[in-house]
Amino acid sequence: MGERSLGRRFRWLWAAYAVSTFGTRLAFDAFALIAVLALHAGPTEVALLAASGLAVGAVLAVPLGAWVEFRPKRPVMVAADLLRCAALLSVPVAFALDALSLGQLLVVSVVTAAADITFGAASGAFLKSLLPPEDLLAANGRFEATAWTATALGPPLGGVAIGVFGPVATVLADAASYLLSALGLRAVGGTEKHPERPEAGRGPRRGGLRAGWRFVLGDAVLRPLFFNTVLVNALIMVSSPLLAVLMLGRLGFTPWQYGLAFALPCLGGLLGSRLARRLVARHGHRRVLLAAGTLRACWSIGLAFVGPGTAGLVLVMAVEFGLITCSAVFTPVLATQRLERTPQDRVTRTLTAWSITSKTVTAAMTALWGVLAMATGPRAAIAVAGVLLLATPLLLPWRERAREPHPDAPALDAPQPDLPR
Repeated sequence: MGERSLGRRFRWLWAAYAVSTFGTRLAFDAFALIAVLALHAGPTEVALLAASGLAVGAVLAVPLGAWVEFRPKRPVMVAADLLRCAALLSVPVAFALDALSLGQLLVVSVVTAAADITFGAASGAFLKSLLPPEDLLAANGRFEATAWTATALGPPLGGVAIGVFGPVATVLADAASYLLSALGLRAVGGTEKHPERPEAGRGPRRGGLRAGWRFVLGDAVLRPLFFNTVLVNALIMVSSPLLAVLMLGRLGFTPWQYGLAFALPCLGGLLGSRLARRLVARHGHRRVLLAAGTLRACWSIGLAFVGPGTAGLVLVMAVEFGLITCSAVFTPVLATQRLERTPQDRVTRTLTAWSITSKTVTAAMTALWGVLAMATGPRAAIAVAGVLLLATPLLLPWRERAREPHPDAPALDAPQPDLPR
């Protein structure tokens, strides 16, 4: 029995998401690869590049969250796509003119990070307005499956493209994908109601983006999930530039092997995203979040033991497969709970606050891990991140009182009528 249709407008939204996601995965770790292969940067420079772009981009996105909340979301999404396209196009142009530098990569990282945050928050609010609550988990599951499909195909193809066309080829493709995404969003069509502002001095307008943080921290379910996901994402991401330096440098893996190591395990993402709704139907949101959130913390420590040759490649694939499968179950359930529990007039600010916090913490910890890698070596720094990840399940909402709903939100295990599971 096939999956139910979510409508023509959702199909265009899904297509736009698919093309931009594929472009992004094709350019997997593109700036780190360019820094290492073309600009001969070391682990500290690569880590600082990744950290600084995220941190400054997050700061720039702070005023945008409140601004976007009371504006139609689709035009904002189109503008963010076009901005990312223009910023990324500057990289191959500078490379062709032999003028590319780490400074320019940093500026482009900042612009794209700010646009990423703004786009993600606007798209979440747009999705909630586009579909009824009972279809949100199905939609998020399809987005998750698409993301992992793109991740499975993109990195190895990107590695081949870099080998054949040079280190900036994937950046050019990523820029083109954002242009196509903007065209897809335009094709969504339909009318979008202009969000109404609350009366002056009342409601969530006061405090701007702070209303997003207040809502998350005041919700007994979202608060522990917020702290858990921010820390888990950061500890996973801090190892990425260090693993690139370790595998492409000291261990002698080629770019296509590096891409393959992260591509094949994405089959676990397809598996996890397909299982999410079935598991929720049988066990409920809370149990699935607790189980998947715990299991996803158990894998990254294995990356500290990667060695050269086939054995090292297989080890990375096995670790990534386990991590990705668990994450692919956890993520769509979390995304659905977050949308369902957040009132419509606070979705953009809540998602922006969540994303800014995540990116800022990731940036700070990536910079810290770059310094740690300089003192201890990449392998030891990766091991420290893996050990700390083992403790993150303690931050999940284990206590039953966490099931008490926010006044504006449904209960964690509220029934989902008419949802095919």
